[in-house]
Amino acid sequence: MANSREKEIYKITLWGSVVNFLLLTMKFVAGFVANSAAMIADAVHSLSDFITDVVVILFVRISGKPQDEGHDYGHGKYETLATAIIGVMLLLVGLGILVNSVETIIDVINGKQLAAPGMLALIVAAISIVSKEALYQYTAYVGRKFHSKAVVANAWHHRSDAFSSIGTLVGIGGAIFLGEKWRILDPLAAFVVSIFIIKVAVQLVKPCVDELLEKSLPKELEDKILSIILSFPEVSKPHHLRTRQIGNNIAIEIHIRMDGSMTLREAHDITRRIESALREEFGEHTHIGIHMEPKA
Repeated sequence: MANSREKEIYKITLWGSVVNFLLLTMKFVAGFVANSAAMIADAVHSLSDFITDVVVILFVRISGKPQDEGHDYGHGKYETLATAIIGVMLLLVGLGILVNSVETIIDVINGKQLAAPGMLALIVAAISIVSKEALYQYTAYVGRKFHSKAVVANAWHHRSDAFSSIGTLVGIGGAIFLGEKWRILDPLAAFVVSIFIIKVAVQLVKPCVDELLEKSLPKELEDKILSIILSFPEVSKPHHLRTRQIGNNIAIEIHIRMDGSMTLREAHDITRRIESALREEFGEHTHIGIHMEPKA
């Protein structure tokens, strides 16, 4: 399963990198040939997508390594780190587009005339929208299927590029077909898109920060853990529950009370059954530590 997961992640990420490389090349050429600043900005966004593809390829391989002497809980947080890097890059791109669009809007209000872009930029923007939305759908599917936060984050980076291209398409289309007075549509659309990109970036980075700071799992998951443990009649008063996220896996530590007259083998068998039930619910790589105490 692990090998299948890694292969599928590599496959979709490599496809994404090929598409991104082709798009960023087309966009840079179209931006300069068609005299479109919006298209050049869109090309920079595609370049950031290409860079994040490389980040995912490098970090997913590392995160898939089993635990070793220096990493008792495995290497799952490397994928969390990759997700955080993608989120930060997305945030920087969004802020860059925001600042650039605001400056352009101010210039237009102050009387600056924007040059009309060529049709080539409009065609490339349309191609970008279709190809990046298709890439988003496939990448997000693979990310959800294999529970990879980094791949899902990369999928959103693809979609942000598609939305960026929509803004570019609207702006270029308005500048071409509606005349000089409507060329301000380009920076206005870019401004709206930048807000969306920043919002997505924050949604990606926040859970990564929570995980790196060892934040506990949500209450509903901890309640589910307690429910599973209490489904065993031999167990009572589970307490000192500690949980955390480790990449795509979770860690559970808990104290439970059982009849003090049980043999060590009987108590051990019960804890093994509890561990199996928890792993069936939360995944085979769930880290579990159960401390047994005799009933008072």
